[in-house]
Amino acid sequence: MMATLPRIKQLTAESSGVGFFLCVQKDVRQGRAGDFVSLALQDATGRIAAKIFDDVERLKGEFDAGEFVKVRARGNLYNDRLQLIVENIRRVHPDQDRKDGFREEDCVLSAARPLDEMWAELQAVVRGVSDGWIRALLEKIVCENEERLRTWPAAQTLHHAYRGGFLEHVLKIAEVVSSLATIYGANRDVAVAGALLHDIGKLYELDYGPATSYSREGRLVGHIAIGARLVREAASAIDGFPPALLTELEHLVLSHHGCLEFGSPVVPMTIEAFILSFADDLDAKINMARQAIGDESSDGEFTAWHGRLERVLWRGALRPPAAR
Repeated sequence: MMATLPRIKQLTAESSGVGFFLCVQKDVRQGRAGDFVSLALQDATGRIAAKIFDDVERLKGEFDAGEFVKVRARGNLYNDRLQLIVENIRRVHPDQDRKDGFREEDCVLSAARPLDEMWAELQAVVRGVSDGWIRALLEKIVCENEERLRTWPAAQTLHHAYRGGFLEHVLKIAEVVSSLATIYGANRDVAVAGALLHDIGKLYELDYGPATSYSREGRLVGHIAIGARLVREAASAIDGFPPALLTELEHLVLSHHGCLEFGSPVVPMTIEAFILSFADDLDAKINMARQAIGDESSDGEFTAWHGRLERVLWRGALRPPAAR
């Protein structure tokens, strides 16, 4: 019987065997020796690059991105990064493969916190908003988007790119902006609303189930414009919603990327918008840094070069403290 591949976090260059994964990316590329298939495979512990070099014509038709797959593969180091060389692959046949240990939940990255726990916290944050207009707006948007809010990732690949990542991201930002609003004498309710609403357009920019991809509206319009529209539509359904307050909340959504070159159509022009923009950037970068530091596909004191953060990161922070 073929050996079972360990989970992605436990894979080494010496690993070989059969395993179940979610294929989150599939591209046919041209190499020196002909076409090959470049893949990104995922399980509940992480994501890894994989390549198909042999029998490409047959194997590339055996599965699609977004499907669960059964893989026979071996570990390999390329440019000091661990990858899998795939020898055989096909889409999962659930009834058949469950007998061999396939479970969907073992192949899907999820937030560390339970989804129900985060959902309860979101509701508590909304109840804690003292401004009645803002609370009514948040209640309406949360209610209308409950199904997506409970599970959606915050991005396709960059940060919080896993089930429940959206909730994890906005809840952390709500915690941060609440503290900063108090420290800087800003409007806490407005800042918290910005935390919960700034990325609301991502619920429609991204398609999720269980792999993440961009929707047509996401590519053609983008989450900032979608989010501003959702906020305006929700406010228009609340009789008497103050126009100036709506404009202030729309500004938070439209300016949260911080500058024009990062995609915001306007720059932050209120204290609450400054706070939100910096908190959003901070949480995204810390999440990316934590993932890179915890990535065990490369060895050494420092991580591999992180293109988005434009640096390597020191792993020393993960070491146990020295004995005194």
